[in-house]
Amino acid sequence: MKAPQVGFVSLGCPKALVDSERIITKLRAEGYDISNSYDDADLVVVNTCGFIDSAVEESLDSIGEAIAKNGKVIVTGCLGSRDNNILEKHPQVLEITGAHALEEVVSAVHKHLPQPHDPFTSLVPPEGIKLTPRHYAYLKISEGCNHRCTFCIIPSMRGDLVSRPVNQVIAEAKRLADAGVKEIMVISQDTSAYGVDLKYAEYPWQGEQIATRFTALAKALGELGIWVRMHYVYPYPHVDDVIPLMAEGKILPYLDIPFQHASPRILKLMKRPASTQNNLERIQAWRKVCPEITLRSTFIVGFPGETDAEFEELLDFLDAAQLDKAGAFKYSPVDGAVANQLPDPVPEAVKEKRLARFMAKQAEISAQRLQQKIGKRDWVIIDEVVEEGAVGRSRADAPDIDGLVFIDNATHLTVGDIVQVEFEDADEHDMWAHLV
Repeated sequence: MKAPQVGFVSLGCPKALVDSERIITKLRAEGYDISNSYDDADLVVVNTCGFIDSAVEESLDSIGEAIAKNGKVIVTGCLGSRDNNILEKHPQVLEITGAHALEEVVSAVHKHLPQPHDPFTSLVPPEGIKLTPRHYAYLKISEGCNHRCTFCIIPSMRGDLVSRPVNQVIAEAKRLADAGVKEIMVISQDTSAYGVDLKYAEYPWQGEQIATRFTALAKALGELGIWVRMHYVYPYPHVDDVIPLMAEGKILPYLDIPFQHASPRILKLMKRPASTQNNLERIQAWRKVCPEITLRSTFIVGFPGETDAEFEELLDFLDAAQLDKAGAFKYSPVDGAVANQLPDPVPEAVKEKRLARFMAKQAEISAQRLQQKIGKRDWVIIDEVVEEGAVGRSRADAPDIDGLVFIDNATHLTVGDIVQVEFEDADEHDMWAHLV
């Protein structure tokens, strides 16, 4: 008997991707097959994003495409918390759930595509079903966020911070490492707040008690012998404690830390956590402890009320901070965001000009910092082998958002290999190297 086929469309950030992996793992364990085409699927699950207007439009378009090409569609994810928006455009959807709603999605699949009689028709590996390549994976340590940044509606979609017990997180990481994963990206809405909701409770792991705390988790993951990369880290004071782990080679010397702006007034209007910290002094201190550290950040330009002088303050911050990598977004008035009510919205044309100036400034800084690496050596993980050679990422590069390293004539390598290279050339994003 042919197993029922479920199609899956996963949109949005890595946190949503992990939700998709968990849903697919559950469905596979129950005997469902996952289809890669609308034609073969008996129904389709669309995991949506609703963070900014462009993401909402992409989600609604994807739902429409699934309805047109298949007809039976279940919607989940962040946009699911705004079901009226979905039903207004696509009243044909079968069910709608919110974000990280594993049981609700699976129940909806059961309702519209009955569960196979034999739940053991598909064997699921211990690490679960992954949508990433086999050599790297995302490790989600918590859901939700306790902050109420005025530009963000994530808490209304995903709720307050809910941390996973630390022994469960480490156990999942170990299963991934045992399955051959070479690199783990630690993700959440607020990684450095990990455990605050559990009052940093201790849990047993391999004969000792470990606190559900950012630093303790970093230390434990650092013992697995694989690359560990930290994302979405807010600059709380205790972040300083993980920098020595980077200097010791326990975890990758990489911090993805969303500063969002440099103007104290704008940060206050944003209600950003840790906005009173002297971030430039912190950056200098981190680089003193770990000179190899790579700093990535994201910023918003054109926030309501942002003056020309405050935007110049942001550009001055880029000059002073010399961040290795930074991206920016124009402020988007997402439905439900408190910042929409602030006075003095910035005209769209001004936002565009500021975004262009920001990206040009950062491209110049990134190019200069990459030029400084020419002639130096680093480790690279291989993502792809092509006719000309191998394509990988250094310790300074996360998948999908950072640069690549091209290694000519290295066709003998395989995906997942970690090799040492010497850098030969660079532009503002990527580098070229040869094997050592």
